[in-house]
Amino acid sequence: MAKPETLLLTGFGINCEEETAFAFETAGASVKIIHINDLIENKKILDQYKILVFPGGFSYGDDTGSGKALANKLKNNLNDEIKRFIERDTLILGICNGFQVLVNLGLLPLLNGNSFKAHSALEYNDTFRYQCRWIDVMIEKDSTSIFTKGIEKMHIPVAHGEGKFYAEDSILQQIESMSLVSMRYIKDGVRAESEFPYNPNGSINDIASICSPNGRIMGMMPHPERSIFFTQRDDWTLLKEVCLREGSEFPVYSDGLKIFNNAVGYFK
Repeated sequence: MAKPETLLLTGFGINCEEETAFAFETAGASVKIIHINDLIENKKILDQYKILVFPGGFSYGDDTGSGKALANKLKNNLNDEIKRFIERDTLILGICNGFQVLVNLGLLPLLNGNSFKAHSALEYNDTFRYQCRWIDVMIEKDSTSIFTKGIEKMHIPVAHGEGKFYAEDSILQQIESMSLVSMRYIKDGVRAESEFPYNPNGSINDIASICSPNGRIMGMMPHPERSIFFTQRDDWTLLKEVCLREGSEFPVYSDGLKIFNNAVGYFK
């Protein structure tokens, strides 16, 4: 079967497009990195793709808040095209700043159809400091997300200053009852209960990732593209030594690749 065509959006301040493109290519996708201005100039480009990706970075310098400027540019210029895209059998992934864009754009949690109305937010970390560290997340078994199918937990890095997920009680209740939480921060295999640094930002209900009701749109604060290979892990030398002593081979790939494998596998 043909490789799923993947459009990876870039623009001023976005800085994770190359790593994310490599991750999708490693998983078997065909990837094209396109600047937001070029997409606006030729809006029909979006009709050619199956997967749309908003990578991490600091779009437009986060000058008006993380992801807000890019979300507004998309609303003002590509509103109809994005609606048409999600009406097809397609996938959308937002990583870190991309998650912030999707929330501001109203594509997550997408409670009222294609309304493009923001129902939640990603606010400043409780520490009011940029957090760059490795954390653990568990995957919610009942999540509708296509991207997390078959995954139980992940050891994966975060790098953000505004990653605290927040929603009003009524919205949060809908998110929880509809199983739209796809990942939660954990400590020793159980919910982190907002304890720092296991929950690095103070996210309500330890939420690290949410998805749309149909599971085809997902945003996540952790960076799976930075956890593709085993030797990228912060603890890889320890795990390698354990493997050597047990006489077992240590793996080539790491947890993050599973997200991209699921996206590509959806179209097989």
